[in-house]
Amino acid sequence: MFKFRKEKGFTLIELLIVVAIIGILAALLIPNAMGALQRAKVRGTQKDISTIATCVMDYITDKAIPPATGLAALKTAISGTIYIKVMPTKDQWGTDFVYFSGTAVDGNYGLSGSSADDYLVASYGRGGLIESWTFNASNPEAGLYDLSTVASFDNDIINLSGQVVRGPRSGSAGSGT
Repeated sequence: MFKFRKEKGFTLIELLIVVAIIGILAALLIPNAMGALQRAKVRGTQKDISTIATCVMDYITDKAIPPATGLAALKTAISGTIYIKVMPTKDQWGTDFVYFSGTAVDGNYGLSGSSADDYLVASYGRGGLIESWTFNASNPEAGLYDLSTVASFDNDIINLSGQVVRGPRSGSAGSGT
């Protein structure tokens, strides 16, 4: 009598079904994961800009004027001092922050009439290019946006004299797709 052994393992069809299911799951999850990663970078950049703005505000409180325009001048003025140990100089995408103070704030994002103690700290967003957005003093909330599309990660994030004038709305999560 012959005994037939039953082979252990998967058939080709079973393997193809598993691969197809994994592919479908990956197609659904990867965009959400990428959106979450970009939202985290936006929030990290917002936090860094807020930290810098707070340091500049403290500097103004002590010295009556903000540090000179330029990231290098700002870093020299506040890094390694009572204001901040190490100042972040790049946003979460690796692009340098921009910093203007006093009347050098004028001309950026349509701003004009800046005083000696005004300052602006900004990130150009994921794209690293300045956005053609213009500040509207009569409607400052017009600069706030939702993180609802992939394109919104390219928007600038701007803090003007301690107030966010361009950036995601508070609690704005969006799908990022």
